Parts: sequence; structure tokens; C-alpha cells
Amino acid sequence: MFSKLFATAVFITLAAAIPNTTPPVTTPTSDQCCNSVVPSSSAAASAVAALLGLDLTGLNVPVGLSCSPITVGGNNCGSTSVVCDAPDKEWGGLIAINCIPITA
Repeated sequence: MFSKLFATAVFITLAAAIPNTTPPVTTPTSDQCCNSVVPSSSAAASAVAALLGLDLTGLNVPVGLSCSPITVGGNNCGSTSVVCDAPDKEWGGLIAINCIPITA
């Protein structure tokens, strides 16, 4: 029980220490396989964005959650294939901004 409380306290402290910034919305260039794509105004998108210090207020774009890049070897995505603005080094695949479905 103590370890769960400690982990929660650390998590909340880290989340509070990260300044909220509004991510830029640019032309999507990264093919991604996302577990889900939701509106930027959704509770799920807001929760993940808050963990990363992102403020999605005022954005009106589709947001991919739990995304990974689609490799050149082929599209084996079992979820949603989209092209997004998804800087992996910044957001670690947790969220991608401005996701547009990939059509064959």
C-alpha cells in the first residue's frame, strides 16, 4: 500500500513540475500505428497530454494515443494506421498530434 501511495505522490509531483506547453500543429509526416485516435478535447487525450506537460486547450485536431512508428517493412498495424505529427523523442509514443487516417 505504501509503495502505491509513494509512486502516486512521485508521479503527481513530476506531472506538476512539468510546465504546460501547447504543442505546435504542423503538417503530419510520420506514419503511426495508434491504439486509438480521439478528439483533442477528449478526457483521454487531456489526461495523457497533462502527463507530458502538454496543453491541448483550443486545439481541434485528432490525437493518437499509444502510437508506434510504422516501419518501411510494411504496415502490420492491428490498430489504427494514421499519419501524424509524432516526435517520439519528445512524447515517447504516448501521444501524437494531428492524426489523419492512412488510406490505401
